[in-house]
Amino acid sequence: MTRTALITGATSGFGAAATRRFVAAGWRVIATGRRAERLQALVDELGADHVHAAAFDIRDEAAMDVALAALPQDFRGINLLVNNAGLAQGTAPAQSALLSDWRTMIDTNITALVTLTHRLLPLLVERKGAIINISSVAGVYPYPGGNTYGGSKAFVSQFSLGLRSDLHGTGVRVTTIEPGMAETEFTLVRTHGDRQASDKLYTGAAPMTAEDIADTIFYVATLPPHLNINRLEIMPVSQSVAGFQVARA
Repeated sequence: MTRTALITGATSGFGAAATRRFVAAGWRVIATGRRAERLQALVDELGADHVHAAAFDIRDEAAMDVALAALPQDFRGINLLVNNAGLAQGTAPAQSALLSDWRTMIDTNITALVTLTHRLLPLLVERKGAIINISSVAGVYPYPGGNTYGGSKAFVSQFSLGLRSDLHGTGVRVTTIEPGMAETEFTLVRTHGDRQASDKLYTGAAPMTAEDIADTIFYVATLPPHLNINRLEIMPVSQSVAGFQVARA
């Protein structure tokens, strides 16, 4: 039986790599994202029998509903939801951060994630499916400038544990994957397009790749149905947890 995954944020990074990884293993993938041309490139690359492009802004609830209602018959039997769409915006400390950046992160990382999850829960329960939510080590370990981004990812991790508790006995698996440094478009988005800042962060650091995380997502998704990984934290060897800060008079 061919299984179907819905992967949000599939236009780049983890989402695009995961789409390729699942299709390579014979899955169908509903690939969502804002940039229709990038989704179409995935369809052209992997084939319309394997990828259905659903272009919409994850923050737009009405557009989400339209996209779900328009799924082709072959893509309606969703077995796996990968809530990957998310972003960080801004690196400033809280006292000088832009409120608009905070709201964008909350709307994307929290509100959109719970809305899509709520929409698909009845189907996932019916099919004894799985949910994989992409969180971050930022939701566990605070750092200067992490403020709302870290808070939003902490929500994702705790929400996932709550889902796991509520779905007890249904057969639905719920996992949070919490990556550390991975080289994608993440820092470009966070810095509003500062390529120099992005290159500086990753140069010489041997960060994880989008394919590393895609392989991890696939591993979790294809475990035997009686196994559930609650939380999986993953970092490159070059990254570790820093010490406490101390301000001295």
